[in-house]
Amino acid sequence: MRLKFSYVLAAGLAAGIGLWMYSGTYVIGGREDSADATPPPSERQEKTADALFRVQVSTLSATERQPVLEIRGRTEAEAKVEVRAETAARVVERPAVEGNQVSKGDVLCILDKGTREANVLEAKAGLAQAKLDHSAATQLSSKGFTAETRVAALQAALDAAQARVEEASMELDRTVIHSPIDGIIQSPMANVGARLNVGDVCATVVETDPMIAIGQVSETDIGLISKGMDAEVRLISGQSMSGTVRYIAPAADPETRTFRIEVELPNKEGIARDGTTALTRLKLPTQRAHKISPAILTLNDAGELGLRGVNDDQVTVFYPVKVLGGGDDGIWVGGLPDTVRIITVGQDYVTDGQKVEPVLKTAEVAQ
Repeated sequence: MRLKFSYVLAAGLAAGIGLWMYSGTYVIGGREDSADATPPPSERQEKTADALFRVQVSTLSATERQPVLEIRGRTEAEAKVEVRAETAARVVERPAVEGNQVSKGDVLCILDKGTREANVLEAKAGLAQAKLDHSAATQLSSKGFTAETRVAALQAALDAAQARVEEASMELDRTVIHSPIDGIIQSPMANVGARLNVGDVCATVVETDPMIAIGQVSETDIGLISKGMDAEVRLISGQSMSGTVRYIAPAADPETRTFRIEVELPNKEGIARDGTTALTRLKLPTQRAHKISPAILTLNDAGELGLRGVNDDQVTVFYPVKVLGGGDDGIWVGGLPDTVRIITVGQDYVTDGQKVEPVLKTAEVAQ
């Protein structure tokens, strides 16, 4: 009995479902006559295509920018002279002291004169004798008692005696070593009692006024620099000095392809010292540029760096740019029109030439 009841129940359900479907009172999803119906896929695609992609835009205007070229380098003394002995002798006196300022002509070292003073006296005596002999021969020759050849020989002897006096005097003068320039004496100096041979250093004099700030400039920037340009030099100590460009190398270093420049700095107070790290800043001609956030930079299909903007027809445009410099609050770029609408959000989700819906920053933006 149980088995027959199952058959009867199944047959009844099948007949009921068939009758319900035949009556046509059911709702098919997607039919036009149903208020809750879902549009067919073809209509959904048309509505999606009609909706433009929304991007956030901002209007940028160019401003005057004062570009500054920064050159890292070091300071260098105007002159550094190793004052060497020109004769061999022992140091008997040293009037100069390391670290002191000296002027041109000041005595640095005094050497033992030895027999040099006696040599000068001997040379002078020989000169006096040569003058007497030449004078006598000249008088006799005028009266016909002496040949002209003897007068010529005595003239040669007189000239040689004069040369010996000058040589002996110069040798005596070499025992006193003078500073050839104004500057500061650098340690070490020759000690009293030490023997100096020809070429040995008595003292080193460093001329610190003016001081020179040197640096290397790349071949792409060297054309922006000219002699006489004003420069600001910041020392590693934190002090700043003003100067002017006095030298630009006519040829590049073959290894680095950079050019040496020199900035002359008045240094009467001795603020700058030789060989310290220095940052030279050169103000270049003003230019019109835009300051932007680096986050809105993007690349096009060719790999060029630039910005995507929107023109008056709401079509995206790619603007290649050149980075001119930067700071903590953004970077400066060139190559844009004076006034331009730039995509600030969504620039990486659109392609060049695509029509979009630009919205302000406060509006909701589709990502």
